[in-house]
Amino acid sequence: MAKGSFWPGAVVGFILMVLIGGALPVLGPIIGGLVAGLIAKGGMWNGAKAGFTAGIFGALVVIIIGLVVGTLAMGLFGFLLVLGIGVILVATALYFAVLGLVGGAIGGLISK
Repeated sequence: MAKGSFWPGAVVGFILMVLIGGALPVLGPIIGGLVAGLIAKGGMWNGAKAGFTAGIFGALVVIIIGLVVGTLAMGLFGFLLVLGIGVILVATALYFAVLGLVGGAIGGLISK
């Protein structure tokens, strides 16, 4: 494994998830995780960890954007409404993280 390649892989994977995640809802996180795993190197598990980390970062961005948009659109009520659907936000976090993990594992295997 190249020293210091885990975090760059996770960051690049996260950026890709954010950029293409809206256009390709399922493939975006998988592609982001795949790229994270390719950059992170170190085999399947290191690639999976990088993809999972990228997915967590991606999910946090989606959650924050949801809270900001909800607040801007409807004030405090919008904030509370978005906050109230926390179950969906947690599912989003798991969605990005698990798909990122799958893509990262594949990327890690390819880079080995």
